[in-house]
Amino acid sequence: MTATVRSDSYLTLHYRITTLDGDEFLSTFDMSPATLQMGSGQLAENLESVLIGLPAHERFVFQLEPEEAFGQNNPRLVERIARGGLPADMELKENSVVEFTAPNGDTFAGFLRELDATHALFDFNHPLAGQPIRFEVEIIGIM
Repeated sequence: MTATVRSDSYLTLHYRITTLDGDEFLSTFDMSPATLQMGSGQLAENLESVLIGLPAHERFVFQLEPEEAFGQNNPRLVERIARGGLPADMELKENSVVEFTAPNGDTFAGFLRELDATHALFDFNHPLAGQPIRFEVEIIGIM
């Protein structure tokens, strides 16, 4: 019986995430394969769900709608923050990703859309939120 991906599998794989236009967001095909523990949060839950039941040594391509990938763009995740409320040493540059540290020590990123003398407008949605994507995967090994 051939091993297939389970919700608790440990995988070695290559994967590529692109927009439907072909703009590459992330790929491991031109480097060492990735290793990940299913269910650990290393890969988005929606992307993990399409891997369940797949065998090793084959390549698969999925076209996923926003709801199946990184979700819809949530306007509540776009926030205007007073510059005075941001850490003084934070480098602020429009159209760049800024990393924040939560009180519990976790880090998260926001895209700095606009910057003026008093405020910064951050978008905390995933960069591919609201977009259909192409998810290509080649499972090398399943443990």
